Amino acid sequence: ANILGIQAAQHAFPELKHVAVFDTAFHQTMPSHAYRYAIPAEYYEKHGVRRYGFHGTSYRYVAQEAGRVLNRDSNRLALVIAHLGNGASISAVLNGKSQDTSMGLTPLEGLVMGTRSGDIDPSLFSFLSENFAMSVEQTTNMLNRQSGLLGLSGLSNDCRTLEAAAKEGHAGATLALEVFAYRLAKYIGAMTVACGRLDALV
Repeated sequence: ANILGIQAAQHAFPELKHVAVFDTAFHQTMPSHAYRYAIPAEYYEKHGVRRYGFHGTSYRYVAQEAGRVLNRDSNRLALVIAHLGNGASISAVLNGKSQDTSMGLTPLEGLVMGTRSGDIDPSLFSFLSENFAMSVEQTTNMLNRQSGLLGLSGLSNDCRTLEAAAKEGHAGATLALEVFAYRLAKYIGAMTVACGRLDALV
C-alpha cells in the first residue's frame, strides 16, 4: 500500500525529489547489546532477526524539542522519552542518538498498548496451541488486536473511557490502567540504565 502511494506521487509530481523516511532509522545507533536477541547468531547474521524499534521520527523531533524547551543542546542531553498512545513505546536517547527502545523486531514488543499486549512469555504460543488449538496466526492476531488495555479491561482501548470507568469502580478499567502505568514505570528505569544518567523524562 505504501509503495502504491509513492508510485502515485512520482507519477503526479515527476519533477520532485521523493524521499522515504523509515520509522526504524533513528534507532540504528543502538549498540549491539541493545538490539540483538539472545538467540542463535545465524538468525541475525543470515536473516536480520534483531530489535529495530519504531516511532523514530517522533523520537528525533521530541529530543530536539526537549532541548529547546530546556534551553539545552539536545546533543548533550540524556533523555528517556515515552511515546504514549494506542501504539506506545519508550526510548533512551543520549546526545541525540537512540541507545535503546522498547519495540523490537515488530511493534508488539515492549509496553502495554491499546490493543497490543507488549512483552509476554514467548511460550504462550505453544501453550495456547497445545491447550486451546490456537494457530500462530490466531495468537498473533489476539496479541495485536484483542490485548493490551482492551484485553485487560474488557471494555475499551481508549484511556479516556477507562479513566471514566475506573472512577465509577470498573475493576477491569482500574486494572488496565494500573498494569499500563506499572509496566511504563519499569521501562523508565530500564531506559535510564541505557542512558547512564537522566537529564529529563519526556
